Amino acid sequence: MRDYLQLAALAAVLREGSFERAADVLHVTPSAISQRIKQLEDGAGSVLVLRGKPCKATRTGERYYRHALQVELLESDLAEELGRAGTVTKGTAAPPVAIAVNDDSLATWVLPALAKFADETGLCVKLEVDDEAYTAEWLRTGRVLGAITAEATPVQGCRVEPLGTMRYRATASPAYLRRWFPRGVTREGLRKAPALFYDRRDALETHFVRRVLGFRSLPLVAHWIPSSAAFVDAALLGLGWGINAELLVQEHLRRGRLVDLVAGKAMAVSLFWQHWRIDSPTLAALTRALTRQASLVLGTST
Repeated sequence: MRDYLQLAALAAVLREGSFERAADVLHVTPSAISQRIKQLEDGAGSVLVLRGKPCKATRTGERYYRHALQVELLESDLAEELGRAGTVTKGTAAPPVAIAVNDDSLATWVLPALAKFADETGLCVKLEVDDEAYTAEWLRTGRVLGAITAEATPVQGCRVEPLGTMRYRATASPAYLRRWFPRGVTREGLRKAPALFYDRRDALETHFVRRVLGFRSLPLVAHWIPSSAAFVDAALLGLGWGINAELLVQEHLRRGRLVDLVAGKAMAVSLFWQHWRIDSPTLAALTRALTRQASLVLGTST
């Protein structure tokens, strides 16, 4: 059996990024944190934490971190059960619930669901933001208990709940379209016209050009803007064309501030909620809040 204090120290170090901040959170000294981590590593027979700024888990450390988060979750659930009996009250002093989410969902529909969850449980959340094609990796490495992802195949040890379909539109300002595509969208025009990329792993623009427009092996020049809200602002200002979530641009399209790059061409990405396969009231409440809110905002998954 692992020592709870050692597991709590590991979780705090990896969540906070340093021994000092972990010590502040757990109200102990940094030397106490260091000692607990060393004891845990001695018992594991392996290094679990790579010291740095921030501290990171080794491959073995990721497995221990996942176990530590599961222990925290079960302890939190127990505290709520006891609290209902009038013994203990669970509140925001409990560790935050860690989930991975894509930025477009965060900017459009997730926050009301998290507000409902927080109101129901009294818990805080810790969000890790990544592209929907990569959020499931946070689950695989044990750093979160759930992820909003484009992956329909369950991560080992996880359940999958369909959320719906996020629709995307390739949009630009009217002035941008007149400048770069005066005779319509062409291969040569796309080669020269600046696009908007969220980050270096973002594939939506490339996917649109290859799969929707049919232009293969076409390098794009691009601005890199890792923010869904700023992405829309950049398109409005004529900085480039980009793939925006329809929920974020539908009013701009209606008012003519943005236009479709190619009329009638859109994309759809099915989203899923993957979470640990644990019988947990906390997870159940989070799943309930996310799926209900998604059903109000997103279309049906395909």
